Amino acid sequence: MSVNAIKIQRFRANDLVDDGGKQFELGRSWCDDFFVFNREDTEVIVNLIFKPLNYSHERYKDMPIELKLAEVSKRGDRKAYGNGENGRSQIKNFFINVLHLSTDKNSEDYFAIYKTTFGEYYLYFIPKLLYENFIKMFVELTPNVSVQKDNEKKQGIRLALQQIYYGAPGTGKSYEINDLTKAYSTIRTTFHPDSDYSTFVGAYKPTMEETPVYGAQGFEVAKEMRITYTFVKQAFLKAYLGAWQKYAKGGETAEPQFLVIEEINRGNCAQIFGDLFQLLDRSDNGFSTYPIEADSDLQNEIREAFIEGGEYELANELDVENAVDDYTSNYGKTLSDDIENGRVLLLPNNLYIWATMNTSDQSLFPIDSAFKRRWDWRYVKIADVGKGWKIKCGIEYCDWWTFVEEINKKIAKETSSDDKKLGYFFCKPPKDSDTITEEKFVGKVLFYLWNDVFKDGDITLFKVSDEPEAEICFDAFYDSDNKVNVEAIRKFLVGVVGEENIKKKEELEEAKDNDDKIVEDEDGNSATSSSRNFDKFTINDGTECAKNKLAFECIKEYVRLNPDISAQEVYDTWSSLGKLVSHFIETKEEFDARKDNSKQRSQAIECHGTTLYVACDGYGDNGKADLLMNLVNEKDWGLTIKKIVK
Repeated sequence: MSVNAIKIQRFRANDLVDDGGKQFELGRSWCDDFFVFNREDTEVIVNLIFKPLNYSHERYKDMPIELKLAEVSKRGDRKAYGNGENGRSQIKNFFINVLHLSTDKNSEDYFAIYKTTFGEYYLYFIPKLLYENFIKMFVELTPNVSVQKDNEKKQGIRLALQQIYYGAPGTGKSYEINDLTKAYSTIRTTFHPDSDYSTFVGAYKPTMEETPVYGAQGFEVAKEMRITYTFVKQAFLKAYLGAWQKYAKGGETAEPQFLVIEEINRGNCAQIFGDLFQLLDRSDNGFSTYPIEADSDLQNEIREAFIEGGEYELANELDVENAVDDYTSNYGKTLSDDIENGRVLLLPNNLYIWATMNTSDQSLFPIDSAFKRRWDWRYVKIADVGKGWKIKCGIEYCDWWTFVEEINKKIAKETSSDDKKLGYFFCKPPKDSDTITEEKFVGKVLFYLWNDVFKDGDITLFKVSDEPEAEICFDAFYDSDNKVNVEAIRKFLVGVVGEENIKKKEELEEAKDNDDKIVEDEDGNSATSSSRNFDKFTINDGTECAKNKLAFECIKEYVRLNPDISAQEVYDTWSSLGKLVSHFIETKEEFDARKDNSKQRSQAIECHGTTLYVACDGYGDNGKADLLMNLVNEKDWGLTIKKIVK
């Protein structure tokens, strides 16, 4: 084989199982033909370098992974060496505990190793959706590359074909969808109260068109603009045609086509989808279970789009005779022919329909249970994204996440619900800035709180005048010249977050740098705590610890469970949770550089001779320990935290 080579393999059933008895095994073709080492050695080491394909894995770029291979059979098979306490190899540990892959989510995905001309080995994780593009990239960009594919099976559906992202406004639902779909053909539409079938699928509309004018002799004498009626395709039809076009080209490895519906509950779904509703029933193969008849206008439009020279010309004839069980054509034709000629509508298995829904708006058009059953639902919760945004108030500032946390407590008390809470992205600063201006804060945040949350309830939060008899009104946030009243904004913020959280810029930055710099006792309480509590936590049903030691004990247990993991991997993994406190996890260099780096604030953990420091203060009574518990329990890290209320 050529020196310039890449080997690609789909994950086997046991590769992503977090069990020491199920090894990560590489077959003879890998070991004999691909890797360069002495075949007589019973144990060999191959050094891999991880190369990310998506932004979320960028922080692991160039991470070294030591692949130890032990001979397991005379035919040349080798398994990734069981050098962990539970028998996990480093490569398996990397996939499971760093990239957080699992059999349930990633069984249709791939990994690849690229052998360079310099004798280096690059490791790639390849989601199913990137598979074909990944191969094309190497073929096109890498000279004389040999591509070998092992364990190739018919690919199934991994991602949810129909999925609704829901949550409070500003939680990043659209952002998450965009991040997942940005590499693929995506058509977006937004539902609203006037949306209907014609605005979703298409309809004949009057358009201006230049048409010839003929004289008495039958010859064209002029041209003039006239109103004609033309079928105008809308979002669904464009996505439908695009998906079939891609399917005709790639078959079961066809590129995905996404249809994204923003604010799906702001429109009447029953009216908008009409008989398309039936297509949302998908079989295990990803195709619609029940095809539907197309009306004559739609039929003609689809047929004209698919024919040679059409807007969505098919590269090959469709071959989907097995897509629908026991299909009988009403036209005496095949299913493929009926689809190509627009007689029936059928969603292909590469058409993904994703949508967003703000829980605060769910009463606009209630979605019935039959419609809901045809979708997967993904909740996007409110969380600190860690961008460090702040609200400007004259020469002072308020941390945005601090405000979000505190105002959400008041919203929950007022509404007894999470639906009206603010997400992190509810209000964003201008591009290339981290500061939300006073004008934007009043116009977007305060107006929403006043009009949609508190107006018909307890509005005392909006009392910003010192006059006892002053009327509580939204006008108070504007001066007579219609400019925002900075002092009124400040008083409102003080009422939400407290005077201590309104600071000058340098004070705010210093406070952020020394986040929660307080002295806590053995129970994690400080002199400034509004109330003392003595809650304890257990990790994997082990020894109890107080909230100020929870992070340290969690990471210590994580290192114990993963003895082969590097300090860098530990740091990267736990940093992904965000900075619950500014010094949550630090390298020795970061610890030494911090102004107040006493051992009372952090404890050291040794990992293969490298020291990491973990915060053991700053949790107080602000719920950060509970947040840490919830974040860790959501991960597949082998850690289960339980809270004991005392």
